[in-house]
Amino acid sequence: MLAGKASVLVRQRRRAVAIGAACVLVLVTLVSIGLAAGEVYMPVPQALRAAFGFGDGGEIYIVQQFRAPRVVAGLIAGAGLAMSGAVLQRLFRNPLASPDIMGVTGGASLGAVAVLAAGAAQTMIPFGALLGGLFAAVLLAVLGRAGLPVNRLVLVGLAVQAGLTAAVNLAVVRFPTELAGSAMQWTTGSLYGRTWPQVQGAAIAAALVLVLVFAQYRTLAVLDLGDESAGSLGVPVSTARLRLLLTAIALAALAAALSGPISFVALAVPHLVRLVTGPPTAITLAVTGLAGAVLLVGCDLTAQHLLPVHVPVGVVTATIGAPWLLLLMLRESSPVDRRTS
Repeated sequence: MLAGKASVLVRQRRRAVAIGAACVLVLVTLVSIGLAAGEVYMPVPQALRAAFGFGDGGEIYIVQQFRAPRVVAGLIAGAGLAMSGAVLQRLFRNPLASPDIMGVTGGASLGAVAVLAAGAAQTMIPFGALLGGLFAAVLLAVLGRAGLPVNRLVLVGLAVQAGLTAAVNLAVVRFPTELAGSAMQWTTGSLYGRTWPQVQGAAIAAALVLVLVFAQYRTLAVLDLGDESAGSLGVPVSTARLRLLLTAIALAALAAALSGPISFVALAVPHLVRLVTGPPTAITLAVTGLAGAVLLVGCDLTAQHLLPVHVPVGVVTATIGAPWLLLLMLRESSPVDRRTS
C-alpha cells in the first residue's frame, strides 16, 4: 500500500513539473508577443534583440521603456496574486478566500493612491501599497472579531473591498488633473504606463517576500493537518498563522502596487492548478505562480490587441471572474456541501 501511495505521489510530482514546464513555454511565448506587438510592430527576433539593447535606437527605446516594464509588471503581479491566493485559501480552508475578495487589494490601491497624492517618488508606491494592504487586513480583523464563520467573513471582506474602492474613486475625483490619469489605474486595474522605477522596487520586495513564503511552506503544510495536530508537532499555531497571513498580504499588496485591484487571478488560479496537479506541494505553489503570470500577461495582451477597443486588464479578468465567483459561492452554500463538510 505504501508503494502505491509513493507511486501516486511520484506521478503527481511529474505532472506538476510537466505543467510548470508548459507554463514556462507559454510564458516565453506571451512575453515575446508582448515585446513585439503594438502600434509599431516588429518581428519577435527583432523585438528580443531590442530588449537586450541591440538594433535600431528607436526600437530599443520602445521595447525597453514602454513594453518591457509592462510585461515584467504583469509577470510579477500575476505570480504574486496567484500565490497569495493559494496561501490564503489554505490558511482559511475556504476556496473563496483571496486578496481581492478579502479587501487586501482595495487597501493596497488606496495606499498607492495616497503615495501619489503626497507627491512621493514612484519607488515608494510599493511601500504605500503594503501599508494599505495591512490596513485592510486590520480593518477586516476588527469587523470580523466576533468569530464569524468564514463565509460571513468573506462577505465582510467584500464590503471592505467595496468601501476601499469607493475611497480610491473619491480620491481620484478630487485629484488635480495632472495626477488623475496616473491614479485611474487603481479604479479598474491596469498595467498601462508601468515604469522601471516602479517595477524594480516591487520586484525586489516581491522576491524577498517569496523567499519568506517558501521558507514557511513546511509550516503551512503542517497547519493543513489541523490545529491540534500542528500544535502536537510543536508548531505555535496562532503565531504561524499570523506570519503566513502577513506574508500573503504583503505579496498581494506588492502585486496590487503594480496593477491595481485585479480580480479573478488570486481566486481561480489556485483552484485550477489543484484540479490539474492534485494536492498542494511546494512544486505546485511554484506552478501556481507561473500560471498566475500566464493568465495576467495573457489577459493584458487580450485587452491591448484582441478587443475592438483598448480596456484595462482588470476589466478582462473581472469579466472572466464574476461567473467563477458566483459558482464558488453557490457551491459553498449548497445543502450537499454543508452535509458533507
